[in-house]
Amino acid sequence: MNSGRSFLQVFGIPPTVTAAAPGRVNLLGDHTDYNGGFVLPSVIPQETVVEAALGTGVHQVYSATLGRLLQFGEGGELAEFGRYVGGCVRVLENRGVAVPPLRLRIASQVPVGAGLSSSAALEVATLRALADLLGIVLEAEEIALLAHCAETEFAGVSCGIMDQMACSLGEAGRMLYLDTSTLERKLLPLPAGAEVLVVHSGIPRSLVTSAYNERRAECEAAAAMLGVESLRAVEELGMLKVLPSPLRERARHVVTENARVLAALEAAAPEFGTLMSQSHASLRDDYAVSLPALDALVAALQHSNDVFGARLTGAGFGGCCVALVAEGTAAATGNRITKTHLEFSTSVVVPSTLSDARLQPTLFACDKLVVGPVQLVQTVVILSSHHKAFDILFLHYGFKFVNGTAGEPTAHGSGKLA
Repeated sequence: MNSGRSFLQVFGIPPTVTAAAPGRVNLLGDHTDYNGGFVLPSVIPQETVVEAALGTGVHQVYSATLGRLLQFGEGGELAEFGRYVGGCVRVLENRGVAVPPLRLRIASQVPVGAGLSSSAALEVATLRALADLLGIVLEAEEIALLAHCAETEFAGVSCGIMDQMACSLGEAGRMLYLDTSTLERKLLPLPAGAEVLVVHSGIPRSLVTSAYNERRAECEAAAAMLGVESLRAVEELGMLKVLPSPLRERARHVVTENARVLAALEAAAPEFGTLMSQSHASLRDDYAVSLPALDALVAALQHSNDVFGARLTGAGFGGCCVALVAEGTAAATGNRITKTHLEFSTSVVVPSTLSDARLQPTLFACDKLVVGPVQLVQTVVILSSHHKAFDILFLHYGFKFVNGTAGEPTAHGSGKLA
């Protein structure tokens, strides 16, 4: 992650709140969520972090990842990453929340255009930060629904609800089974003796510029021809015979993918892996969202020792592949694949070797700070943005500092300001 400039360097004040949300990888159930079907995602270690404070005039949003500052006012045009952040602001305003001018800093480890929900992570983290800053109580499901509204109405992506629900309600090391029609859900463990490997193909993709919206329109047309509200209502493949091509193939993927998700809920690792490999074949042949490079990467994974199964993940047209592998083998398998699969710049995303994005320090100044019985005046403080625990380094203008945790002095020394 490119840490860029700190909040203080950009805005001249420290952030008031910090919030984060993870990306997600979908194990099974791609292109079923906007058809009212079943999905089985899991969160990844990489997070998007949003720092926020009140501002003046217009909203200002700085992306440390991109090194760019955007501004937008009430009713103004939203562009680039401002569509997602501004969308979150406007869905709150549409609910009657008065949102004053904001200063926001975004830093993300979630790869963009990789099929790992970088946009949903940004939306969920933004809404969490705004709720904290403005004193609004928003439950996790409500945040997901607002984030979904922001993406569909202001970013122009006709996505389903899976990404936002996964980023808002998912837990590390567990799968989120979600019925996207009812929002019934439950967190489940991964199959015993297995872990997840995610490899980036090196081919970026964009939901807006890809054929994603076209696929959704094809599914809606298929449902209309069958006389059902959504393809979720189709349980028998024989019903699809009346559909012309390619609507028949698109619908067949949705129906069989729903069945695979349900079968996976009780599956052991080998059977789960087989369902993943079957899913890739369906995404390739029936839904036509794969690419030769993705197929080659998936095949390499499927033929590797310790791999139960593999598939593309996300919308397709590039991005990542996911594999279920024997526990303790993901790192070695991923490194071997990336070294031998050299057609594109493949890289291992999970397991992650990145440090926690929330530990990027923020430097700010204050006039007075009391630590226990000690009062420091004209103090410069370095405070990490970790939301659960933090270390504080106090640098006095006389170059004396106290290094401690949660304000409890533990050591003394000397140093100089950078």
